[in-house]
Amino acid sequence: MRPRFEVAQALEQLGDQLNQLGLNGWQLRTLSAIERCRTAALGGHIDACTDCGSILLSYNSCRNRHCPKCQGHKREAWMQARRQELLPVPYFHVVFTLPEQLNTLAMHQPKLVYDTLFASAWQTIASFGKQLSVQMGMVTILHTWGQNLSLHPHLHCVVPGGGVRADGSWQPIRADGKFLFHVKALGKMFRAKYVAGLRAAGINDQPLFDALFARPWIVYAKRPFGGPRQVVEYLGRYTHKIAISNHRLQAVGEGKVRFGYKDYRQQGRKRSMELSQLEFVRRFAQHILPKGFVRIRHYGFLSSTAKGKRLPELRHHLQVSAPAEAAEQSMHRRCPCCKKGKLITLESFDSRGPPARVLGGAKKSFPCALA
Repeated sequence: MRPRFEVAQALEQLGDQLNQLGLNGWQLRTLSAIERCRTAALGGHIDACTDCGSILLSYNSCRNRHCPKCQGHKREAWMQARRQELLPVPYFHVVFTLPEQLNTLAMHQPKLVYDTLFASAWQTIASFGKQLSVQMGMVTILHTWGQNLSLHPHLHCVVPGGGVRADGSWQPIRADGKFLFHVKALGKMFRAKYVAGLRAAGINDQPLFDALFARPWIVYAKRPFGGPRQVVEYLGRYTHKIAISNHRLQAVGEGKVRFGYKDYRQQGRKRSMELSQLEFVRRFAQHILPKGFVRIRHYGFLSSTAKGKRLPELRHHLQVSAPAEAAEQSMHRRCPCCKKGKLITLESFDSRGPPARVLGGAKKSFPCALA
C-alpha cells in the first residue's frame, strides 16, 4: 500500500527554511531530487502492457539512492547477484559499530570516517584469518543511522565461517560451524586498527584517541544463519535501506513530523517520536553520503577481482555446482493491471506534461483494460 505520508512532503512544506540548516551543495541537490521524485517536475513516460494492452502514465523517479521511493528493484537485482555466489558453508552476521565520540568527526569528515570504518573492519577479519593461514571473505554494508535518525555509523557484514587455503581449498573456522571469532578480541583489534587508520590519515587529536581507548568497542556476531539462502534474504533487508522509509511516517504537517521507531533499550518496544520539520530534515540530511561514496563493498575471496577465480575453485573442492539462475521475480516494469505483462515505453515527456494527442484532450488517466 502507498504510504499516507512521505519525506518529500516535509521537504516541500519546509520550503526556504531549508537554508537555515547550512547544508552543503550535494546535500541540497539530494533533498531536491527526493522532493521532485515522481512529480511533473522530472517529466514522465507513457507505457503500454505487452499482454493486456493497458496504457499507463507515470512520472519519472529521481533514482537517488537516498530516496525512499527508488530502492525496491535495485535491492532485488543485488540479491539475485549474491545468490549466484553462495557456498554450502556457515555464514555469520557481524556488526562493527563506531562509538559516539566519533560523531563530530563524522559530520565534518564523513568520507574519512566511513572509509576508515570499512578498512579497519576488513583488516580485523583478515588478520584473524591469517592466524589460520586462510584468506577470509566479507560483504559489508554501511548504515549511519539509529532508529530515531541519530548519527550511529556501523557496518553490517556477512562473513563466511571459513577461508581459502593457498591451494584454493576450503578451511572452516570450526568443524561444527557454530563459532567465528571471539567478539572481545575482535573489538580490541578493531579499535586499534581504526585509531591507526585515523593517525595515518593525519588526525592528531590525542584527547579523542584517549577517549576512544577509554572504553571497549562493540563487535557483535550473531549465530550462523540457518542456510546460505537465508543469508541473502536477511542481508537484503540492509542493502538499499535508507535512514527512514515513508511507511514509518505517522504524520507530516503543522511544522512537525511524527514517526515510529523501535526502542532497543526497551527490548525493541515500538514508540513514536515527534520532531519539528526542520530538525527532522536536519537529521535526515546527516545520513546523505558523500558524492560517489560506495556503501556496499566486497573483500577477500568475495571481492570483484578474486571471486571469478576463487568461487569456481571452492565449488570444485566442495563438490557442488553453481546455483541455477532463478527466474526474475521483481515487479519492476511489470503491469500493475494484469500482473503478468511487461511495460514498454511508448513515449517520454518533459516537465511540460504529456502531449494532448496521447491523452485525448483533457483525459489524464485510463481504466485498467481488465476491469
